[in-house]
Amino acid sequence: MNYTEESINECLSHLILSASGWRGIFAKSGLEQDFTTEISDVHAAVSAMAAYSFSQWLSKKCPKSDGSQYTIALATDTRPTGKSIVKAMVPVFYACGMKVNYVGVASAPEIMAYARSFDAFVYISASHNPVGHNGIKFGLNDGGVIDGNDAKDLIALFKSNCSNQKIIDKICNANYAANMAEVNKIFAGREMNKGDCVYSYMEFSRQVISASTDKSVQDAIFNSIIKSNAQNPVSIACDFNGSARTLSIDKEIFKQNKIPFYSINDEPFKIAHEIIPEPENLVHVAHFMEKLHAAGDPTVKIGYMPDCDGDRGNIVYWDGTSAQILKAQEVFSLSVLAELSYMDYLAQKFPQFKSEKIAVAVNDPTSMRIEEIARVFSARVFRAEVGEANVVNLARKLRNQGCQVRILGEGSNGGTITYPSCVRDPINTVFALLKLLCLQDEVLPNGKICYGLFHRWCILSNQESSYKKDFSLSDVVKTLPVYTTTGVSESRAVLHVKTSDHGKLKGVYQEMFLSWWNKNRTVLKKYGLESWRSFSNNGTEQTDDIQDFSLSGKGGLKIQFYDAMNYPIAFIWMRGSGTEPVFRVMADVKGDNADLEKKLLQWHSDIIINADEQACKL
Repeated sequence: MNYTEESINECLSHLILSASGWRGIFAKSGLEQDFTTEISDVHAAVSAMAAYSFSQWLSKKCPKSDGSQYTIALATDTRPTGKSIVKAMVPVFYACGMKVNYVGVASAPEIMAYARSFDAFVYISASHNPVGHNGIKFGLNDGGVIDGNDAKDLIALFKSNCSNQKIIDKICNANYAANMAEVNKIFAGREMNKGDCVYSYMEFSRQVISASTDKSVQDAIFNSIIKSNAQNPVSIACDFNGSARTLSIDKEIFKQNKIPFYSINDEPFKIAHEIIPEPENLVHVAHFMEKLHAAGDPTVKIGYMPDCDGDRGNIVYWDGTSAQILKAQEVFSLSVLAELSYMDYLAQKFPQFKSEKIAVAVNDPTSMRIEEIARVFSARVFRAEVGEANVVNLARKLRNQGCQVRILGEGSNGGTITYPSCVRDPINTVFALLKLLCLQDEVLPNGKICYGLFHRWCILSNQESSYKKDFSLSDVVKTLPVYTTTGVSESRAVLHVKTSDHGKLKGVYQEMFLSWWNKNRTVLKKYGLESWRSFSNNGTEQTDDIQDFSLSGKGGLKIQFYDAMNYPIAFIWMRGSGTEPVFRVMADVKGDNADLEKKLLQWHSDIIINADEQACKL
């Protein structure tokens, strides 16, 4: 087949290219729910061009004066089309002089931990998108995807190459790098590389969970978990949903720490239901937990379900009578509470740890409950635009300024990142909860009491009456600051707008918002909303009191409301998605106040729709 600029760019027009990954429907049929392993010829060509462009970019970004070979770690999740994309990319990497360590199926956190020993990684995945979708993530050896600026450079190079017929002919039409004997050796190394990958991930996970490279500290923390769990058992349930985590460390890490583990849908590639780990799909692990309890095991207290690449995994917990699905914002809040408490715990127990100048990095639609939790531990919260890469890079920036950033992530989707990891990981989330449950009060050799994580939280948040020795995760949840927040997977959280220029839309929105605010002051005051401030988030930068809403462009725009004491009590937020053709909105309100949350979101949505109609006429 002859590939042309037109055919390749037509294919590109249906892909979303962002720092978080390049995504689209790769199934040959073009259907997003198709389980076929086949991709079209033009998608294979696009995959080959992606490999060529990344090889070029890597050589320029990380030049090697000694002329040594670059090594790229390569893996897929369990989507059916993953192997077809790999087959299109590997010959090109080889022809570009890259050494490829192909590991087959691996979870995203796994391949990123493994790649720390090499130059870069390429990961074939479309994360939580439907099964017919696929995509590509690119990263170096720092444990995360490349940052926003690097992603822009790579995308620009890729688009330039795809508009150059000579390069297309070289890479696609001329059967570039047809030395299949050498290419087959790359595929033959999969099993050995997978073993090394799993080992690297296990070792790195111990470091992340314990917050230490010191083996003695690691052993002390894990031994405390083992000892506590022997006295008050906690078992874990998982719905793998055929994901990449079926072939990762999950079963082994719980086994090593003597934590009983149960799983369903644990055969790789057998994706049993929708992939996104939101409440409508967490019901499967919730029902599994209830079956285990009905069968006579009362110790099953935590359940999780990862997405296909295994970097997200929201939580279900046992409340004493039934399995309850935690909302994404609650999952992230518990993780922040746990890890900030854990930093305080380490500082009490080990003299080498200090608990000072602590920061938390989050995305802009994360609930304000995080600020309340952070204040308890004298930590500051900083916000970035939506996108894992933005939050990771904000955390790096803060560390360069002398801050300790142990915990970061995107509260809006429950994605928790625990330093030194640079990617979300459900294993770290589950162990954060286990640390909350298992690391309890103890007397130190000097006679002082080292307070356990939950007890310390209760003391510092003036809720010590809520603490008891036989507390459960349900008891912890009850101590969280109460907020009413729009769920990211709710239908009302997504708007479809016609205006492609989001800056223009927001400029019109500003005029309409000001008019709405002035007309509804009496009603709004009844809800305690006395004043407001605007914030925009673009990449890692936040602009406070933005005077011209249009300047936020495609970034996040938030309007925060304050009470008579100038205390923030609610916000509304908007941003066009970078990975899906939708416009996302939400509201966050302090307290159990569904009425105000619904009203604010409806008002906000109505203004956006009207602004969109007006912007289309300009």
